[in-house]
Amino acid sequence: MNARPLVTGLGVVAPNGLGLEEYWAATLAGRSAIGRITRFDPTDYPSRLAGEISGFDAREHLPSRLLPQTDRMTQLALVGADWSLTDAGIDAAELPDYAAGVITASHSGGFEFGQNELKALWSKGGRYVSAYQSFAWFYAVNSGQISIRHGLRGPSSVVVSDQAGGLDALAQARRQIRKGTSVVVAGAVDASICSWGWVAQLAGGRLATGDDAARAYLPFDEDARGHVPGEGGALLVVEDAEHARARGAQNVYGVLAGHAATMDPRPGSGRAPGIERAVEEALRDAGIGPDEVDVVFADAAAIPELDRAEAEAITKTFGPHGVPVTAPKTMTGRLYSGAAPLDVAAALLSIRDGIIPPTVGSSPNDRYDIDLVIGAPRPAPVRTALVLARGQGGFNSALVVRAADS
Repeated sequence: MNARPLVTGLGVVAPNGLGLEEYWAATLAGRSAIGRITRFDPTDYPSRLAGEISGFDAREHLPSRLLPQTDRMTQLALVGADWSLTDAGIDAAELPDYAAGVITASHSGGFEFGQNELKALWSKGGRYVSAYQSFAWFYAVNSGQISIRHGLRGPSSVVVSDQAGGLDALAQARRQIRKGTSVVVAGAVDASICSWGWVAQLAGGRLATGDDAARAYLPFDEDARGHVPGEGGALLVVEDAEHARARGAQNVYGVLAGHAATMDPRPGSGRAPGIERAVEEALRDAGIGPDEVDVVFADAAAIPELDRAEAEAITKTFGPHGVPVTAPKTMTGRLYSGAAPLDVAAALLSIRDGIIPPTVGSSPNDRYDIDLVIGAPRPAPVRTALVLARGQGGFNSALVVRAADS
């Protein structure tokens, strides 16, 4: 089969907006949610800023039986999945058995749940460790819990490739649709803003330091010195076009048109970074040329050598200042696996509304020959968007989304 994979539902849980339209309004307004951490005391850590989701009370959205068995990450993911299915107008109970699946990505699993149970083990003893620890920490738990909650018994899995994982999960959903699955809930939500998770992130050496939230996360800027982490992400309903047509789907945001994943070469090999090949192969997979891309949503690592590699990959494909480039994640922080699906949601909304969201905080360095959208949104007819994501360890992923009538 060669079914056409449409996106018919979007569920967003982001630091600057709970819910699709709240997130989009905040993003177009340039409202950043980056600030000093409140979920634990960060005073003694070199990095003290994050993009936290405020105002989220899981008790308002989920049954009480789920709360003691789920990490904050999973609670956010369950709500995002609920919202995506509602947005798509799909009642999962009405779907045939095995017609729908769940594919998510995870960067760290349920870190906070694990931290709390380890505290109980060390301070009280093994009898006080929750039996739910056996799965609440696990990378695949979001796929499992969403599947159970909605009775989605079709092809399901989890992808682990750091920040690239969110795009890889959507690509896997695209493959399943083309194999004959009717509906896949796909994307990612991560949340590891706890002291244990923070130490793990600091060990990677890529976190920005300092306390000035407005100048902390600065991709493509002369003062770039690392990223600010965040929590959240997006779950998307990916649906076979014929299935969507037959049920009279009200929302069709776009089509997942092309994808490629690559690995960076061994350091010191002298070979080009893999992001360049990912861009070329994603366009080839979509069957389009560079001149058909209207905007690039950048990975935006805010590490000078990584920014340079990404900018060079963009300019090699599109030419100097050849395509608008944006990084709305400067308002949320890098959400790890959740970052790229959120960018895909923003890209689809750009197609819907004919506007490109801004990058906030950064002043583009002249050494990068890219047309970075800064300061304010840029009205533009958007029919095709390229979303890029890279994970620590050499993962690269590129996804092309297009208007459904393209």
